[in-house]
Amino acid sequence: MSNQKLQTRDSTRRTFAIISHPDAGKTTITEQLLLFGGVVRQAGTVKARKTGNFAKSDWMEIEQKRGISVTSSVMQFDYGGKRINILDTPGHADFSEDTYRTLMAVDSAVMVIDSAKGIEPQTKKLFQICKMRGIPIFTFMNKLDRDGRDPMDLIDELETVLGVQAYPMNWPIGMGKTLEGIFDRYNHRVELYTHAQKSQMVQLDDNNNPINNAELADDDQFQETKDSIDLLDMAGNKFDEDKIATGDLTPVFFGSALVNFGVKTFFDAYLKYAPAPSAHKTQEGDTIQPDADRFSGFVFKIQANMNPNHRDRIAFVRICSGEFEKGMDVNLYRTQKKLRLSNVTEFMANTRENVNTAVAGDIIGLYDTGNFQIGDTIYTGKAPVEFEKLPQFTPELFVRVSAKNVMKQKSFHKGIDQLVQEGAVQLYTSYTTNDYILGAVGQLQFEVFQFRMKNEYNSDVNMEPMGHKIARWIDPDQLDEKMSSSRNLLVKDRTGQPLFLFENAFAMRWFKDKYPDVTLTAKL
Repeated sequence: MSNQKLQTRDSTRRTFAIISHPDAGKTTITEQLLLFGGVVRQAGTVKARKTGNFAKSDWMEIEQKRGISVTSSVMQFDYGGKRINILDTPGHADFSEDTYRTLMAVDSAVMVIDSAKGIEPQTKKLFQICKMRGIPIFTFMNKLDRDGRDPMDLIDELETVLGVQAYPMNWPIGMGKTLEGIFDRYNHRVELYTHAQKSQMVQLDDNNNPINNAELADDDQFQETKDSIDLLDMAGNKFDEDKIATGDLTPVFFGSALVNFGVKTFFDAYLKYAPAPSAHKTQEGDTIQPDADRFSGFVFKIQANMNPNHRDRIAFVRICSGEFEKGMDVNLYRTQKKLRLSNVTEFMANTRENVNTAVAGDIIGLYDTGNFQIGDTIYTGKAPVEFEKLPQFTPELFVRVSAKNVMKQKSFHKGIDQLVQEGAVQLYTSYTTNDYILGAVGQLQFEVFQFRMKNEYNSDVNMEPMGHKIARWIDPDQLDEKMSSSRNLLVKDRTGQPLFLFENAFAMRWFKDKYPDVTLTAKL
């Protein structure tokens, strides 16, 4: 395909992640967007299916039971002349690592905030990653149909806590039981709240007065909203497209995903200002443009058993440049092996379609028999390409794990191998006995691991908590096994590199005092 044609196709792609604290309404807003794309007939259902009324993006059984997202789903659909790629991330802090990797694969982010709770710790963390990458952030203040905090307080908190300028694209007229609508600054109209019916629009004149709606014009809440708009026009930030593009100004939209109010207004504006795919940095510091001739991409996620009937494993790839074509040969940078990409899929959460072509910005799934690891780069052409490394967390919680049934060692080992390769938990072995030890950022990761081992691999596991530990790697040349004690357990990581699990900071200081010449590192 010529550069010009590639550029045209790339420019129609919009690839974004939805980030939020748990319960802010992230999965609900995702569903409404799928509704606009004609993917589902009604929120919480799958087109032409009669299965349980679970959220479309929460496909894993444990997610359906708990009502939380613990993995990053990928969904694609067409809307308004654009190909939309949504990555629905886990909101739970225990799954930060999965979310951080996902944020490396998107060009913008939608931040969903509960208007009753404001900025919560997990939202702040995720925002900082987006800011670090300089990607545009669009904010949706959700749950307007419930009583919440004063809108001015929410905007002030957004700017103070997150350190970003905000531009309210609309403003609530009432809230909760008194919600009447939103004053749409951007489109210069009022969107009336009609309780889950299709929104009614009222046009405004140059003085912000309703045209042909005397009832609204006389309404006290509307007059209060007009005063707020005057204040924002005089003292608020100016709308600045360049600042939006660099993530220095966030457009803010008020609405309610649950009753589908204000979501379409938000999404139409998002598509106007969200960026098309941009260049990606390589490990050497070069950049690869999306319309470059050669194909390249990186694996940001691996997921086992998306289809329990087939026991499959999918490597999710963000295409960074060129065009994917079914059956093409690519190079895998880490192993320098050639691979043929013949069995490739696109996602609509728990439904999939084979894909023949895809371009920069698209997310494709490669059926994986064990070739890929998270962070792998694939590319065509002779000159090697390796994209920037993805973030990896050092675990803080540890458990010893073993199979309850010694006769089922095969399924136990297979389950551990596959789930560890997904990156949610990390595997270590004790240095001398080779006992398995799992490390994770949070307790919920262990619970999900245990649940999936039983349900997907038919393997009940014993998990013995070891509590919090401080993991520090040591150069094998400096290692003496006698350095190990009950307060600093010596283990190996998956690559065979030695590290100590220290009981606490005191134990680590004691070790450093005893062995001042030994270098300890927090990450490999």
